[in-house]
Amino acid sequence: MNPILVDAHQDIAWNYFNNGRDFLQSAWLKRRREVVDPIFVQRYGHCMSGLPEMILGRVAVVCGAIFVSPVWTKMYPDEKILYETPEEAYRQGIRQIEYYERLADESERIRLIRTQRDLDAVLATWGEDAGLADHRLGIIVLMEGADPILEPEQIEEWYERGLRVVGPAWTATRYSGGTKAPGPLTDLGRELLDAMADLNMVLDLAHMAPQAAREALDRYEGPLFASHANPLRFRPDRPDRNLSDDLIRGIAERDGAVGIMPYNLFLVKDWRLGDRRDAAGMDTVIAAIDHVCQVTGSARHVGIGSDFDGSFGSESAPVGFETVADLWEIGPALAARGYEPDDIAAILGGNMLRVLRAGLPEK
Repeated sequence: MNPILVDAHQDIAWNYFNNGRDFLQSAWLKRRREVVDPIFVQRYGHCMSGLPEMILGRVAVVCGAIFVSPVWTKMYPDEKILYETPEEAYRQGIRQIEYYERLADESERIRLIRTQRDLDAVLATWGEDAGLADHRLGIIVLMEGADPILEPEQIEEWYERGLRVVGPAWTATRYSGGTKAPGPLTDLGRELLDAMADLNMVLDLAHMAPQAAREALDRYEGPLFASHANPLRFRPDRPDRNLSDDLIRGIAERDGAVGIMPYNLFLVKDWRLGDRRDAAGMDTVIAAIDHVCQVTGSARHVGIGSDFDGSFGSESAPVGFETVADLWEIGPALAARGYEPDDIAAILGGNMLRVLRAGLPEK
């Protein structure tokens, strides 16, 4: 099979419901429409993701997130995807998984991946003899912040709907300490991990507070990764969001992977939203990838998790990243720095595929 790319995190459903961004439409089309509203662009950034750019950038698989945030984190007056109670989080989460189902129903270019058989069917459309018209995008549903799961036992209901990856935290949830909210796993969180392990789901450590992430590494026996998280070395003031070398090594010891985010806020020391984007470029992204390789001793434990359009846009991404299609340029940049073709293929997609496949039933 020709090399493909896996993006381990995008808030596709959140963008539809909060920002009115139809994933089936081109990012450039949405940008032209949105530029007439400077307040919107200031809040949510220049759009970077759409199905056409995914296909052009050889993104064969993406983890599409279910994401709802607690009302006390509200950043903008027009923010819509908020909850006060677990029941509200549940209803909004179900609405988002229904959106992913609708995308697959409306577009022959999209397939929801619930099994290894589904994954193989998507990958076959990127084979040696496949042309542009043949390519399909597979979406694996991931939950970012587990509060839509009403209780640990309810994970079975979510699994039946197609959820395959769970990140217990965004900020703190009923299950785990998280970003800007340090703390351990809660008793409910430990029960959730046990219930996930029974189903062999993928655990996502992104956004988990360091104390909770360390405990999860010791406790959880199923497949795991950090879908979108950068090394702490690049932003040492953000231990609540970036990963220490110790956590990176722990993920590698479990044969997991770290999804590097091309996002200046987590790549450049002292960078703030609104600062010049040219504080970072492709070299910065490659340096973050290389750091994980150096810490773990191989290219086996790093991939890509863009989080593009996750409340930021191209104005906050390193220079050279205008849309998701530009993720493909990471490959030639790695080659120019001496990375071997097999390692490049692993970084672009193979490492994340290995972890995700491990969390899928055969059929």
